[in-house]
Amino acid sequence: MTATELSVDGVTLTAGARHLVRDVSLTARPGETIGLVGPNGSGKSSLLRTVYRVLRPDTGQVLVDGNDAWSVPVRRLARTVAAVVQESAADFDLAVREVVAMGRTPHKRLLDGDTPEDAGLVDSALVEADVAHLADRPFDRLSGGERQRVLIARALAQQPTLLVLDEPTNHLDIRHQLGVLGVLRRLPATVLLALHDLNLAAYYCDRLYVLSDGAITASGPPAAVLTPRLLAEVYGVEAEVATHPRTGAPQVTFLPGQRHV
Repeated sequence: MTATELSVDGVTLTAGARHLVRDVSLTARPGETIGLVGPNGSGKSSLLRTVYRVLRPDTGQVLVDGNDAWSVPVRRLARTVAAVVQESAADFDLAVREVVAMGRTPHKRLLDGDTPEDAGLVDSALVEADVAHLADRPFDRLSGGERQRVLIARALAQQPTLLVLDEPTNHLDIRHQLGVLGVLRRLPATVLLALHDLNLAAYYCDRLYVLSDGAITASGPPAAVLTPRLLAEVYGVEAEVATHPRTGAPQVTFLPGQRHV
C-alpha cells in the first residue's frame, strides 16, 4: 500500500454570500501527517468536506494522486480515501464489529461476503483503536468517546492511503487521544486532520496550515507556525511558546486573562 499525494489547488467554497473557504491551496505529500488548525468557524471542517467529497468547491480543485477527486467514481475513491467526521450518522443498529466491517465494503463486489482477510483486518482495526473489548456491544449504546474510536477503527479497516479526520480526538480521554494519534502516525498513509489542541498538533503533525476566516494565514513546520504573534493575531490570546525538553516539539502555554483584539 502506497500513501497518496493530496493537492488542494485554489479552492473556494461559498454558502450564499458568505465565503466558507477562500482560495485555499495546500499539499500533503505521501506519508505526511498534515494538521489544520484555527479558531471555530475558520473553515477547517468545510475545507475537509471538499476533500472527502461532500461539498463541491465553487472554484479550484482537489487532486488525489493527480486525479480530480470529484471526477473519480465514488467507489473507486473510497478505496483510497477514508473520512472520520464530527457529524457522523449516528445510531447504527449494529454490533461494533459489524460497524467496523463496513470499512471493507469499498473493496468488495455487491453481495460479497467477508473473507478471512476481511475478518483479520477488522480484528486488527478493533485492536488498534482499543475497541476489541466492545466488538459485540450495540454501537448505539456506546458513549461518545467509544463511538468515536469505533468509527476510527472502521476507517482503519478500510485501509485508505489518504485518511481525512475532523477533530478525531473529540470526546476522547487523554490516553485515547494519544493512542489514536499514535496509530495515525504509524499508518502507511497520508493523513489530513483538523485539531483544536495545538500541543497535540505540534507533536503529531509534520506540517500545519492555519486557517482564519476561511483563508490560510500561515503554513509550515509546527515550530515555524506556532509563534506568540500568530496566536495573538489568529486566536486573540496571549501565549508563550517553548520547546518541550523531552519531545523537542513546540509547547504552547496560554496566559489566562490576556486578550488581544
